[in-house]
Amino acid sequence: MKIAVFLYQDESIWANATEAEQEQWMGEHDAFSEAARQRGTIIAGEALAAVSTATTVRRRGDQVSLTDGPFAETAEQLGGFYVLDVPDLDVAVDLVKLLPEYTVELRPITEY
Repeated sequence: MKIAVFLYQDESIWANATEAEQEQWMGEHDAFSEAARQRGTIIAGEALAAVSTATTVRRRGDQVSLTDGPFAETAEQLGGFYVLDVPDLDVAVDLVKLLPEYTVELRPITEY
């Protein structure tokens, strides 16, 4: 079962963290990655640049508009993601408990 793991957090938490805090969180990502490899496969995973670097594209018919920045103002931003191939949702839930504190969205991937 392929599952996308979206990690949401207020960007200022990372930006204002100490080097020790950032090292601790990266260690938690490493623990997650190792556990995920033991119970399935990590197909992809990336950290995203700040939302200020985002471009929103809107297409309405033949009209396309570009807007700097994210689609919506929210307290938490999408900061990164993983794509896992694991036996079931329960395994994914167990694995994300190893990650640093985030709001995590797990969404099964539809395969066509």
